[in-house]
Order: sequence, then C-alpha cells, then structure tokens
Amino acid sequence: MNISEVGKRSGLPPKTIRFYDDIGLIQPKRDTNGYRIFSESDLHRLAFLRRARALGFSVQECRQLLALYHDDTRASADVKALARTHLARIDQQLEELGQMRRTLADLIDSCAGDSRPDCPILRDLAR
Repeated sequence: MNISEVGKRSGLPPKTIRFYDDIGLIQPKRDTNGYRIFSESDLHRLAFLRRARALGFSVQECRQLLALYHDDTRASADVKALARTHLARIDQQLEELGQMRRTLADLIDSCAGDSRPDCPILRDLAR
C-alpha cells in the first residue's frame, strides 16, 4: 500500500504517517525509488496509534503501549498502570478546566456588557 491508501484505511493524514515513520513508531519498507510501502501490519499499527492518540495518550506513551502490545510476556498490570496514570492526568486536566470555567463564568457574570469602558474581565486579566 502507498501512503495515500494506508492513510485512507487508517484514518490518518499522510503528514501524521510520515511523522510516525520519522520518529520510529512505524517502519514501513521502502521501494527502490524511496517511497514507503505499507503492509497490513503497518496499517494495524497506524490504526492502533490513531485510537491511542484519540484517547489522549502521548507519543511516548504510544511507544510504550506498542511495545507492550508486541511483548508476549507482558503483564496486563503494566498496561493497566500506564492507562491508570493517563486517566489520573485526564482527571487533573478536567479539574483544571472546571476551575477555569468557574472563574470565567464568574468574570462574565460580573461584567455589565454595556457601552461603558469598565470591564471586570479585562481588569482581572491585567492583574
């Protein structure tokens, strides 16, 4: 498969596929002209990466997940620990987003939103 076809089948843009190749997450074979030739195995890895990235795993975590996936001697506890750490980070981000939302909502509520120049939102940002 060429990069266009594997991109369509994996749901990833060619630029992302090239990036994954550049950083070693995938290693497609090369044709004599230097073009990448993708196998079904490469397609599977790309689909795996797309799903993991959609769940918010970092590139480094994806590298670890792929290594665990291909390790027949892995312990599922290792995978669970990695996922649990990621979930804790998501929970922390959600808490931070909630705080940002509450602060912004309070600022919006305190702003008259009229033709006067006084604005509590700008005052708070300049603080």
